[in-house]
Order: sequence, then C-alpha cells, then structure tokens
Amino acid sequence: MNAKTILLADDDSAIRTVLTQALSRAGYTVRSTSTASVLWRWVVEGQGDIIVTDVVLPDENIFDVLPRIKKLRPKMPIIVMSAQNTIMTAIRATELGAYDYMPKPFDLNVLVQTVGRAADQSVKVNPRPVEASENLPIIGRSAAMQDIYRMIARLTQTDLTVTIIGESGTGKELVARALHDYSKRRKGPFVAVNMAAIPRELIESELFGHEKGSFTGANARMAGRFEQAEGGSLFLDEIGDMPLEAQTRLLRVLQQGEYTTVGGNAPIKTNVRIIAATHRDLRHLISQGLFREDLFFRLNVVPLRLPPLRERIEDIPDLIRHFLETATKEGLPRKDISPAAIVELKGQRWPGNVRELENLVKRLVAMESDDTITQDSVRRELSNNVLTPAPSSDHNQPDRLPDFMEHYLAKYIASFGNGLPPDGLYERIMAEIEPPLLRAILVATNGNQLKAADVLGINRNTLRSKLKERNIKAIRGIL
Repeated sequence: MNAKTILLADDDSAIRTVLTQALSRAGYTVRSTSTASVLWRWVVEGQGDIIVTDVVLPDENIFDVLPRIKKLRPKMPIIVMSAQNTIMTAIRATELGAYDYMPKPFDLNVLVQTVGRAADQSVKVNPRPVEASENLPIIGRSAAMQDIYRMIARLTQTDLTVTIIGESGTGKELVARALHDYSKRRKGPFVAVNMAAIPRELIESELFGHEKGSFTGANARMAGRFEQAEGGSLFLDEIGDMPLEAQTRLLRVLQQGEYTTVGGNAPIKTNVRIIAATHRDLRHLISQGLFREDLFFRLNVVPLRLPPLRERIEDIPDLIRHFLETATKEGLPRKDISPAAIVELKGQRWPGNVRELENLVKRLVAMESDDTITQDSVRRELSNNVLTPAPSSDHNQPDRLPDFMEHYLAKYIASFGNGLPPDGLYERIMAEIEPPLLRAILVATNGNQLKAADVLGINRNTLRSKLKERNIKAIRGIL
C-alpha cells in the first residue's frame, strides 16, 4: 500500500518544518506550502490524500476555500488548525466539513494520531452554511475549554442525548444552548426547565402537560414543556432533582418517543432532543435509590463535563474583558482593569465559578469611582465576601478547611480499623459542612436569600431546596 500524501498549509515556516518531520517519520509523504492558492492548485490537480491546514493564510481564509474543496473532493479529510481558539472556530470548521479541528498550540503526537485516523477512513460530510455569529458567550482559550469546543462542534452534527456535568456556575445552560443553536434543530424552539425550581408534585404536569379537570385547579388543558419544545431541544437542568415518578415517564419518552399528558390516555409522539444537566453525582443518587439506573444510561449517551473555573485560571483575563464589555452594554459605566487586579482575581478559588466572577466584576464596575479597577479595589471587594477571602500574605499559614478535612477523614477511616468505610461518606461530609455554611451566609446577608444565592453562585430555588433539606429556618423571615 502506497504511503498517504499530506498537503500541509501554514504560513509559519517553523510549524511547517516540525510537522513535515513528524509526519514523515510516521510514514507519510508531505507537500507543504504557505498559501491557500497553492493548496487549491494541488487539490484541483488531484494531489494529496489528506489536508492539514491553518485557518488564516496570507492570501485567503481557509474557511472560504473549504466549501470548494469539499465540492471537488468530498471524501478528502481536512484537518484544520487555528490559533483563533474560540468555540465558533471549532463549530465553523465542523459545519464546513472539516474532519477535525486542532487548536494551536497543539500536541504533536495528538495531531499525528488524528492524521492516522483520517487516513484509515473515508469521510462523508454534508457541509451547510454557518448562520451563527461570534456572539456566543462561551469564553476561554485554555486546553480544558478547547476540548469542550471540539465536543460541542461534533455533537451539533448529531441528535444524541447529552448530559452536561458541572458545578454550579460553570455555564451548563450556555453549552446546552450552543448544542441547540448550531444544530439542525436551530430553527426549532429551545425550552429550558429547572427541575429544582418546580414543586415536585407539579413536575409531571410541567413536563408533559395536563388535561382539563385532571386534578384540582386544572381548569383548562395546559401544554407541557415537551409539547412546547416540539421539533427543537428540551434542556432539563438539575436532572438529579427529578422525582422518581417523573423519571419513569421520561424513560418512556426516551425509549418509545412518546408520552401521555397528566389525565390523558392517548400517547403523543414527540420529536425533541433531550439535553440534561446536573451538578450532582447521579451514580451516587442511584446507589441511594433516588435515580433510576436505566434512565441514567439513556441520558448519559454522551457525558460532557464542564471544568470548574479553578481548572482554567488562564481564561480569567478573557472572561473579565467579556464581562466588562457586557456591563457597558447593560448601561454601567465603561471601566478598564489593571494587570495587578487581574493577577489578584486569578489567585482566588471561585467556588461559584464563572457566575461568581461575573457578579464580582459587575459589582466592581458599579462601585468603582475611577475609570480603572485597581488591585486595591479588588481586595476591598473580596474582603467583603465571606466566601472568597483575599490570599494571606503569610504563606506558612495552614489552609483551615483542607486541614480539617484531612483530620476528619483520617479519624473517620481509622474508626473502621482495617476495613473500608461504608458508602455515603460524601453525604455525611456535606451534612456537616453545608449547615454552618448556609447559616453563615444567611447571617452575612441579613436573611436575604436572593443575595445569599447570588454570593454562593447558585440559584435561589437551589438554595431554598438546600435550606429545606438541611432543616434550616429562614432568618428574620426574609424570603
């Protein structure tokens, strides 16, 4: 079998040299160029088996050339590289028929492996025009976010059920919207429903609708969220809070593609893509009998884990600039931020993730009198936030919470001798940590649950659910 020929296009001579050497060692023949015009000429002449190309070339953007290449040689795999590491770059490359997208700087071994996969199969993709703009507010150029972008780009080409897993404030709904807005269902509705925000006794009616007279207060027929989302996507946020009865109905939808309204008898066919999200460990809920295992496997066709902000600290400067611009569009004064202030913000833990950072930036914009947000401004604001203290100048001072956890776990495990501790350790720890945290935040916010939820980086209904679960009374009667 003859060696595959790679057509390589990049205006950086160093990248061309490195890739030519690596691909040649892997057994490929490589032809390289710095321009799109030469690459196009080679394609027209029938040369090459695989293309590896940068997006921005001196004479033309490769996204303008891709449709012509796919029309002339539809089965030719094209691997796109780009230093413009945004979600739209990944999505546009995929929609225009690229085999894969590699953000720069890339892992050389991963790129060679990608070329190998492309060489082993023929690719047939139906390109379609990109209608979306660059306004999608998913920000970040870190390696962790590049993986997310690539997964989103691939998943927009399918109707697979996706479960988005991530801590509160990581942007689960933004990702769900991206999966809808750049899919073939983009012209259909996107309907979002938060399981934690709906009283448990009303969830089935909310999702599947009800008939007139089906229960007390049902004075008219009501369309459920499935009916509202017909032909589009249904985003089920906090799926771990769904009661078992509703889980059984949802399982039927996923298995048979139909449902019945509350009080109805006739099955209703549905054409809806399900996107679920949770910050909870569904497998742990299964072990507690709170979540159906068969539903878990139906929902978890493609798990998509969103990294917490502490795992992508390098994205904080881009996020800050985005939030400053958003604040200006919302009518707040235009502000700049000093490099030292950014360094200060990068040193925080961000338990509320991106949502907490956004809220803090907006508070700084509103409260800062100068045109530039300084390091002192950041430190003052952080000192008022009981959950995000400024870093101590004493680097030898122990971190009290990790020390407590280490001591607690050592004592807990030792109590079982040489045997393993039983299941449920996570819930036992949370039962000890959450009540004092919730009481402290209620005291700090004078009982204002809306403000408390904002500081914690969770929504108000999630907070109320936790207060009820931990049997914590509201302070001063403020709801």
